[in-house]
Amino acid sequence: MAASFALAVALLVGAVVDAAPNLQKRQSITTLSSSQVSAFTPYTWYASAGYCSPSTTLTWTCGTNCQANSGFEPVASGGDGDSTQYWFVGYDPSLDTVIVSHQGTDTSEILPLLTDADIEKTTLDSSLFPGISSSIEVHAGFADAQANAATDVLAAVQTALSKYSTNTVTMVGHSLGAAISLLDLVYLPLHLPSGLTYKMYGYGMPRVGNQAFADYIDANHPMTHVNNKEDYIPILPGMFLGFVHPSGEVHIEDSGSWDACPGQDNPSTLCIVGDVPEIWDGDESDHDGPYGPVTMGC
Repeated sequence: MAASFALAVALLVGAVVDAAPNLQKRQSITTLSSSQVSAFTPYTWYASAGYCSPSTTLTWTCGTNCQANSGFEPVASGGDGDSTQYWFVGYDPSLDTVIVSHQGTDTSEILPLLTDADIEKTTLDSSLFPGISSSIEVHAGFADAQANAATDVLAAVQTALSKYSTNTVTMVGHSLGAAISLLDLVYLPLHLPSGLTYKMYGYGMPRVGNQAFADYIDANHPMTHVNNKEDYIPILPGMFLGFVHPSGEVHIEDSGSWDACPGQDNPSTLCIVGDVPEIWDGDESDHDGPYGPVTMGC
């Protein structure tokens, strides 16, 4: 009896100790103010505009997505929406930044790529990513998607920087577009002049790389990735496959509040990993939003 009681106490103490880190994570989570949430909106519209055809983003005639940032000055657009995701580059005078946006994809198309048991990680191409450690590995499919437009995007950003007086480059994207943008966040600084500031806003972003990749992002180019309610795309590919999100998560709760979740893959139930522990706990309809006033698509 005494032994059973001692075992029960030990298990209880162990459970409390194991829960302590999660409790600490939960306590450090903060809810964004309405003004902080509103500050995301221009970037969210740019991510949504990534779904629009190059002919409309180059002339900035893509309907509501373009009207929401009416002062945008496009520089270049590309992609075919098939082998190469749509993309566009231009300048926002009100935000004083070059914008780089990549098209995402719908859940039915991206899901097989994320759940395939044969998911492969690869090192980054040394010609595109000179000097990057071979310990950094990323999803091979995402690397290929980024490589398809990399040099064209770089040329467009160089043109925009030379034309406009700004020292900031901001990458945006949703879903696959966010994954490509995160790789751009590593790629572009390796080829552009020093002294520039880089930002990134990803929405519904899947995991892109391994622990070394996430650590590199955190150390060099902190970014923000917004997850909506029970969207299950951000929990893929699974951590058991060696994939890790960088820090910077903001989770939109069922209540509508936006919570900033510190650290990499925060396990709190207020964050995506804790809220959607398995894919069947998620809801496909949350993937496209809404993210504030924006539901992704053109």
